[in-house]
Amino acid sequence: MKTSLLKALPDNSGIAIVALSGCALDNDAVECGLQVLRERGFVIHNYYQHDQLFQRFGGTDTARLAQLNAAIDNPDVQIVMALRGSYGLSRLLNKIDYQRLSESGKYFVGYSDFNALQLALLAKTGASSFCGPMICDDFSRPELSVFTQDNFFDCITNRRHIIQFQFLDNPVVDVSGTLWGGNLAMLTHLLGTEYFPEISNGILFVEDIAEHPYRVERMMLQLHLSGVLNKQKAIVFGDFSAYKLASFDNGYHFDEMIKYLRDTLTVPVMTGLPFGHIKDKVTLVIGSEAHLVSDAQSVNLTMHY
Repeated sequence: MKTSLLKALPDNSGIAIVALSGCALDNDAVECGLQVLRERGFVIHNYYQHDQLFQRFGGTDTARLAQLNAAIDNPDVQIVMALRGSYGLSRLLNKIDYQRLSESGKYFVGYSDFNALQLALLAKTGASSFCGPMICDDFSRPELSVFTQDNFFDCITNRRHIIQFQFLDNPVVDVSGTLWGGNLAMLTHLLGTEYFPEISNGILFVEDIAEHPYRVERMMLQLHLSGVLNKQKAIVFGDFSAYKLASFDNGYHFDEMIKYLRDTLTVPVMTGLPFGHIKDKVTLVIGSEAHLVSDAQSVNLTMHY
């Protein structure tokens, strides 16, 4: 898949905050997060109005779509950042003009439920986007992660981004391909729809939260049995946490699940990517051309975009 080129950011770039999924749990924390970005030199355009939230969402479906369209139409906005994840984007997928998003040249930043938009954008137009931090909680938590912020700002201000991490027992790998993926629940949710990217010879990364290893295995097998996984050059697991094992699991845990996948799939399965619902996370460019190298002790992932 040919990906669209991202425009270089100007000084004092404008960041639009949109709540396409869940509402903020603490609006005071949101204001703190916006101030963090201001102190970094960004001009804030906040389209989220906490007094207009609807049920668990950041507004009605119509209002949330209007937030996105307003951000796209604003010439002073270069970055569109998700307020948070949770749920809600699925309601909007068939109402979004993806060609318009792609032609805007704006950076779309977020993860979790926001991946639904990013995957649909890649499927419909080939446009790249950034799996990276959101206002809640990456910029609004009491103790901010310097690692997360520095990795994000390095990623959006360069045309090449390199991630290195240490992790034992990974297979030896040296492959190149389109980097894509994100939240595993979103990937399986979109499978079989027009919003699921058809990527061959890619590098697929996955993460999720509060999913028991058997649920992770089940979702991975759904992708496998649908023919998705064996088309890839590598699968890279990010963080999977906040689940609870049961006494009757009888030794079945995350590592055993990974072992089963490695025994079942013909594609190398990597673990240890510092990405997901965690405090210290890297930023990944969906749709970038990537080079993945592992020597069984360390992993190097280079993205060009």
